[in-house]
Amino acid sequence: MMPGKFITIEGGEGAGKSTMMQRVAAWLGAHGHRVVQTREPGGTELAEKLRAILLDKNTVGLGGQAELLLVFAARAQHLAELIRPALRRGETVLCDRFTDATWAYQGGGRGLPREEIATLERLVHGDLQPDLTLLLDVPVEQGLQRASRRSATDRFEKESAEFFGRVRQVYLDRAAMAPERFALIDASGPPETVWSQVEHVLRERIAT
Repeated sequence: MMPGKFITIEGGEGAGKSTMMQRVAAWLGAHGHRVVQTREPGGTELAEKLRAILLDKNTVGLGGQAELLLVFAARAQHLAELIRPALRRGETVLCDRFTDATWAYQGGGRGLPREEIATLERLVHGDLQPDLTLLLDVPVEQGLQRASRRSATDRFEKESAEFFGRVRQVYLDRAAMAPERFALIDASGPPETVWSQVEHVLRERIAT
């Protein structure tokens, strides 16, 4: 067991992850944590290049299995180069998405076989799991409406409401299966209301 803390923030489109990432990082820093902020896919030079391929709306013809392998290739590099070293140093890693997103987007959204994802998960990060996953949950239509206000859309944001409905359901299913790791946050309200829920979880679950 590594001395650092591993916290992830998950959620569908328009859930407000970017806003909460900044607030969580500030809270952790104010409570004595040495925080490393990162994201998936990405977080290292190579993984960011893979992210660009995965999210570029001009990337055409990328099959579901190829997409899955690229996601885990980026994750393997991310874990080896950034996440594991930071945890070994006793730092707190705060990551925008991790493998739960793969289960939700590639497993739920794309409908890829569970056994393929589970095999890659074991291969790439073994028994390493986040200490805490904050799942920002928002109804699909509301989330897509929020996301539509952004100036640029990526390859995933072009998917249908049905796709994101499947994504949301897998997220909720995973939270129900692992309540000791997940904290389900109602992200449908204004940022201050969402933050009050998140801060309560941090105070309860993260030692300071």
